[in-house]
Amino acid sequence: MFAPRTTPWPLVALFGAGYLAPYLLPTTVGRLDSGLPLTATQAGAVGSALLLSSAAAGFLLASRVERFGARTLARIGLTLAALGYGTAALTHAVPAVVLGALVGGFGSGTATTVAATGIAAQPDPHRTTTIGLLGVSALAGAVYLTVPHLGAGHGQPLAAIALTALAVWPLTGRLPLRTATQRSALDGPRLPHFRSGLVLALALLCWSLAQNSLWGVSSRIGLAQAHLSEATVGAVFAVALGAGLLGLTVAGAVGPRFGRAVPVGAGTGVIAGCIVLSASATDLTSFATGEIAWNLLYPVVLSYVIGLAASLDTRGRWAVLVGSASSLGTAAGPLAGSVLAARTGFATMGTVLATGLLVIAIPMTAVALRVTRNPLPVVEIPVETPAASPYDTTAA
Repeated sequence: MFAPRTTPWPLVALFGAGYLAPYLLPTTVGRLDSGLPLTATQAGAVGSALLLSSAAAGFLLASRVERFGARTLARIGLTLAALGYGTAALTHAVPAVVLGALVGGFGSGTATTVAATGIAAQPDPHRTTTIGLLGVSALAGAVYLTVPHLGAGHGQPLAAIALTALAVWPLTGRLPLRTATQRSALDGPRLPHFRSGLVLALALLCWSLAQNSLWGVSSRIGLAQAHLSEATVGAVFAVALGAGLLGLTVAGAVGPRFGRAVPVGAGTGVIAGCIVLSASATDLTSFATGEIAWNLLYPVVLSYVIGLAASLDTRGRWAVLVGSASSLGTAAGPLAGSVLAARTGFATMGTVLATGLLVIAIPMTAVALRVTRNPLPVVEIPVETPAASPYDTTAA
């Protein structure tokens, strides 16, 4: 379906390594709660701190990837991820786990920033994003199926993220190094579509907050409210992520044929209904239906939103800034979900989150419509062009 020569596989792999931590959030937070002397709220706070560190990396490095070089930053990010998550996985001292999660989160955010910047420069950023989300969904699904069979403890999901970072590290040799031309280009044009980009960033922050408030407590819903075993909950998550693969495959085939407004607006509306169903689940059928339908749509809508952000600036700055805003929402999700669930119950929490999503869908759809009517003009930036793309792993 996707031509190997035109697919920037190093960027796809880097994207997957950076996004794996948010995808494994439910089992990471759940095992912190059960494997360490932490309450559910404290475990959610650790998950939020991890993702907040990831978002901080994006904001700090959004306009500096070309200055430092994609290869250098990618290797730094993957090294921090491997060391941070690896340390957190191997220790039972809570301060060391928290510190490792913060270091690992910053590494994940650095890797994601490099990937997002490179993807925005591709001829079809939506397609490349879709492939990246396909990869991370498949990997996360495999982890969810495997972790319950590896015994108790908090370290398994953290170790999976660390090992993924190590596996991706050799591919960074295909990423471009810093050049003087690239450094001077950073001092060029200001951010285009500033108002649309700002609205999209703020909206996606809230969108991700709502999504991950539920995602961060989904494991607890399955265990405590639907009375399922950890293995069953893990299997549901794996099937749900498999459904996400199907949705992303269809999204990749359809592309922007129907624009971005319909997938973003209508998709968010349907997701709101899925959240209500999942949060109120009391048995396997309702829990699985809500989670699978939700995960079928979530990565599809996210791929269109990331593609929309990339279309706002061909140099990738809005893609990184919007992605980092999303990470802020993702970071607050586990703590917000834990607090809401503790004070109102899972079902009421779902209703509150769904209502918020319906409101957020309005400005997101408006940005998609505006950008469709007023596309960004192509601006050529004078850079040294190699004979073959630095991301093309099949080039001779």
